[in-house]
Amino acid sequence: MNSTPFMPDSFQTAWLAHQAGDFAQAEEGYRRILQREPRNGRVWFVLGNLCQAQERTGEALACFQQAAELEPCEPEGHFHVGNILLQQEKWAEAVAAYRQCLALRPDYLEALVNLGFTLGELQKLDEAEACYRKALALKADVPEVHQNLGNVLRDRGQLDEAVACYQRALELRPDYAKAHINLGVALLGRGAPEAAVEHLMRGVELQPDFAEAFNSLGAAVSVLRRFDEAHAHYAHAIELKPDHADAHWNRALLWLSQGDFERGWPAFEWRWRCPRTQPKPTHSEPVWDGSPLAGRSILLYAEQGLGDTLHFVRYAPLAKACGGRVVVECQKPLVRILANCPGIDQLVAQGDPLPKFDVQAALMSLPLILGTGAHNIPADVPYLTADARLVEHWRRQLAPLAGFRVGIVWQGNTRHPWDRHRSAALEHFEPLARVPGVQLISLQKGPGSEKVQSPKSEVRSPRSKVQGPRPEARIVAGTPAAGARLTENLPSASFDVISFGSLVDERPGPFMDTAAIIANLDLVVAVDTSVGHLAGALAAPTWLALNYSADWRWLRDRGDSPWYPTM
Repeated sequence: MNSTPFMPDSFQTAWLAHQAGDFAQAEEGYRRILQREPRNGRVWFVLGNLCQAQERTGEALACFQQAAELEPCEPEGHFHVGNILLQQEKWAEAVAAYRQCLALRPDYLEALVNLGFTLGELQKLDEAEACYRKALALKADVPEVHQNLGNVLRDRGQLDEAVACYQRALELRPDYAKAHINLGVALLGRGAPEAAVEHLMRGVELQPDFAEAFNSLGAAVSVLRRFDEAHAHYAHAIELKPDHADAHWNRALLWLSQGDFERGWPAFEWRWRCPRTQPKPTHSEPVWDGSPLAGRSILLYAEQGLGDTLHFVRYAPLAKACGGRVVVECQKPLVRILANCPGIDQLVAQGDPLPKFDVQAALMSLPLILGTGAHNIPADVPYLTADARLVEHWRRQLAPLAGFRVGIVWQGNTRHPWDRHRSAALEHFEPLARVPGVQLISLQKGPGSEKVQSPKSEVRSPRSKVQGPRPEARIVAGTPAAGARLTENLPSASFDVISFGSLVDERPGPFMDTAAIIANLDLVVAVDTSVGHLAGALAAPTWLALNYSADWRWLRDRGDSPWYPTM
């Protein structure tokens, strides 16, 4: 190196300075060359590497883009452009850069892996999986690829396959912290919290500064009802990463489940910053602070699921009592059933134009705004009512069904991340069906309703009128409904469940017939889904079938619900 004469304009001199860590001298040399040769792609590329090494990301990206433009047939420029765009979370642009790279070099393993990761962030899971499988076909012993493929499969709900991928990654690298952590998350989702904790603990031992691992560990020990440990892990995750939204929100959910509303509601606002929740609407009007409305109009908008809206719309009358005009924006399927909810002056379906309003708030933020505590939960039910004409219609339809009528729901939203922990196999309702005088009536809609079968000609499907013998639909126990994976090896059996199938809610709109049927029942037994909330809001006697680690709103160690007095 000492024998090389110093020539500031020489690429060799600049390159040697670069390799020696003298970035200032190297950059000066590169830029002098570019003043003379502005279309030298090679120099733009190494200057990009230099800027990237100094964490000057914006300049590095500009250099790599210039190199890729000047040398379009060189895959490296496109690859490095993609890497910086990935770092900046510009997923769609990164995908385009990686595709250009792979068009030039299809066997570029690192580009395939990074493209798979980027597609996963865009929720293009099938394409992401294809990238990882191509990468494994090129080189099967790369633990990162097995781990990333496991993440895609886990996101798609294929937990068994995901677990196998993580285990293979750990066979290749036993001290792979992220594989331990993600295996723990998958095992937790599969209903094995003890094994999950074991791998998560190993993960944090290997990577003690990884906030996400402590957040996941908190969730796992919470399922095991080790709540003090859960709080400690969430706190440590937040200590490591103060803006860790998921840890803040998980801690909020734990506080709320323990009835600690004073700390829970403020922390619950972190949900808006979580990637797993919908973005907060960008209304320009100020957020309501709970002060008297004094004639002003307020927009209350729904978020999350239908059950959440049915639960929190109870706050509309409290807002109305503050002296203003209340507009509620809700999911389209709920417009009809909420039409008679007290306190609402105007209902607007999500996606439809909004009227003018002065202040706004999310329905699920109203407990914080209005200071809800354990002593003042608004539980004045019913706050929803069934249509009187439909109630009479279904009274006549159900009249031939003597005995104690029990409406049942066994399957929730299959897209819910915890569906396998909320839904149940229909076969679990058999003991109830065997009680003398009990008539089970299906309130199930959508996924799961196919479990009620009508075999052979002896079973009649009910029509607009019921005459003669009661209509029957026979349920034959067998494979559990999609998502209801907690039940295995159930005995083969059959029992009667009355189902009105597609006739329910077809004409009047979602939940309208369902509400009217509930009004004619003696009891509703449901898993944690929107029909359970509907029954509670209608003040119908309701039993809720909950998992051992239920949603926060049902609280811990209670057999009743302060939100729904008849539940």
